Amino acid sequence: MLAKNEIQNTSVKKYLPLILGTAIFMQMLDSTILNTSLPSIAKDLNESPLNMQNAIISYVLTLALFMPVSGFLADKFGTKKIFIFSLVIFSLGSLFCALSQNLTHLVISRVIQGVGGSLMTPVGKLALMKAFPKNELVKAMNFAIVPALIGPVLGPLVGGYMVDYLSWHWIFIINIPIGLLGIILGLKYMPNYKSIAAEFDLKGFLIFASASLLLSISLELFGNTANTTTVLLIFILGFLMIYYYYKHASKTKNPIFPLNLFKVRTFRVGILGNLATRLGISAIPLLLPLMIQIAYGESAVISGWIVAPMALTAMFGKSSVINILNRFGYRKTLMTNTFIIGILICCLGIPGMHSSIYWYVPIIAVLGFFNSIQFTSMNTISIADLRNSHTSSGNSLLAVNQQLAIGFGIAFGLIVLKLFENNTALLHGNPHLAFRYTFFVVGILTVLSGFVFRRLHSKDGENMKS
Repeated sequence: MLAKNEIQNTSVKKYLPLILGTAIFMQMLDSTILNTSLPSIAKDLNESPLNMQNAIISYVLTLALFMPVSGFLADKFGTKKIFIFSLVIFSLGSLFCALSQNLTHLVISRVIQGVGGSLMTPVGKLALMKAFPKNELVKAMNFAIVPALIGPVLGPLVGGYMVDYLSWHWIFIINIPIGLLGIILGLKYMPNYKSIAAEFDLKGFLIFASASLLLSISLELFGNTANTTTVLLIFILGFLMIYYYYKHASKTKNPIFPLNLFKVRTFRVGILGNLATRLGISAIPLLLPLMIQIAYGESAVISGWIVAPMALTAMFGKSSVINILNRFGYRKTLMTNTFIIGILICCLGIPGMHSSIYWYVPIIAVLGFFNSIQFTSMNTISIADLRNSHTSSGNSLLAVNQQLAIGFGIAFGLIVLKLFENNTALLHGNPHLAFRYTFFVVGILTVLSGFVFRRLHSKDGENMKS
């Protein structure tokens, strides 16, 4: 009997990172693949391309709304049941998207996708955290996190090819076989971990969901409306809701996100570091293809190929990160790595208008390597010292934080770009300069964000070493 359990545990450890990687890849690919396809979808559905933003916004808002509940559902019904349920919902949403006959159908289908996506990745990560001891978790998380780096890079490239050579429907149909693979692997190898689920904090969920919703709406409106007063009011209201949640959680016995999570220093630094560092990193996969298409006049496919090396080098980063962390520790690795990433982002602003676009290839390739190290290190140090009772809520909060951080990063990059674009005296009729200056600003911000990790101690993460 013991031998059978050991064999089963070995199979779980072997396939669980692959299962999670499949889910992350599908979600990250779907978050970006739509961007290059919107004009084609708009034409087919007889809509303005500007109105098509609703198809993106609806997905992002649904993710932000339902991620907080993922931990509670996994604890109550089990990681296996909720994970497979999320894959089924996500795959059905993808099918409905492909069958959509108008924008309303597409938006509703994207909401269904978002419900599946909001549970899929957090629950998969939770199962991984419970299946592996902490000294093996970095290696497992490292394997699973690579699709998170590849998805946003391949998204515009795959989307461009599918729209040009097939039809926009295929950008959603591609999810179905990947989803079926995840379901089959999940049924066979996903463990069904449960915990004693406390009474669900409905009020806390509604407050926190409102805060996430308001912040997400403000992010989507940044740069898309001239009424900055409205955007700022929504943004401030979002932060007021976070403060309201703080007051609620301090008086509630079992809040959806316990406040004593933030008494864990490594979790606190990990959350803040994720938020600060992703402000710079998240803007690059959007800004660089935009510059290549707008300033250099190249096609979406060419811009996709320029960014693609980031995915290849991310895999090399994956194979190196464990040795780097074992040798230098989390504090030194994260501070140095964040500084290097910031300098590389600044380097994207060096080539001039008359330089070959292929100068960007080596820069973006090296950036992919260090991004891989950054994401693995930040994600694992955040959960390094969490108690078992806080694993579910801490993992859910980390997922929400990452989603909002990516949105903030994209919004920040676009705001800086538009500020420079509107400064005609500075640009002298050269739109390429706006992108160059934006890279410098974003890069410097990323360098400064590295100081967040000074709050780590040199011995932090010792229990994560293999």
